[in-house]
Amino acid sequence: MWIYEKKLQYPVVVDTCNPTLAAMLLEQFGGADGELSAGIRYLTQRWTMPTNKAKGLLTDIGTEEMAHWEIVGTLAWKLVKDASVEQIKGTPFEAHYVNHGKSPFPHDAAGAPWTASYIQSKGDPIADLHEDMAAEQKARATYEWLISISDDPGVTDTLRFLRQREIVHFQRFGEALRIVQEELDSKKFY
Repeated sequence: MWIYEKKLQYPVVVDTCNPTLAAMLLEQFGGADGELSAGIRYLTQRWTMPTNKAKGLLTDIGTEEMAHWEIVGTLAWKLVKDASVEQIKGTPFEAHYVNHGKSPFPHDAAGAPWTASYIQSKGDPIADLHEDMAAEQKARATYEWLISISDDPGVTDTLRFLRQREIVHFQRFGEALRIVQEELDSKKFY
C-alpha cells in the first residue's frame, strides 16, 4: 500500500538547542489536534466513505499526516539532542525528560499522553468530513501559535510548511464533502 522513502517530506533544519520549544512542539506530536491524531482519524474513517475518491483522499491525507508526525518528532529531537541536563532543568521539557529522556513521546505540551479518545470515526461520511475539516483548522491554529513563539528560523520555516499543508487538507476535505454529498443526494435507479 505504501512506498516509504527514507527521507522527510520537508527538510528539518534546527539552528538552536531549545528544550522549551521542544516541549511546546510535542503538542503536535501527541496532542488532540496533532499529527498522530489526524493520521489515525483519517486512516480509520476511510472504510465508511461511499466513494473511491473520498476513500483515496482519506488514505492519502492520513498517510501524509504520519509523515508530518515524523517531521514534528524530528524537530523536537533536534531541539534537545545536544542539550545538557543543566539546559533541561527548569524548562517545560524537564518533566518529559524524567519520563522519556530526550526521546519524543506522544503527549501534548502539558504532558497528557495521547489517547484514542482524541479521534472520532462516526461511520457517517458527512459527520466525519466535517470533523476532519475542523481538525485541520485546529491544527492550523496550533501551528500559528507555535510559529509565534518560535525563535529558531529553521523550526519556524518547517512550521510554516506544516501550517500550509493543514490549509490544503482543509480545502481537500471540503472537496470530498461536496463529492460525497452529491453521491448521497443522487437518485438511485435500479
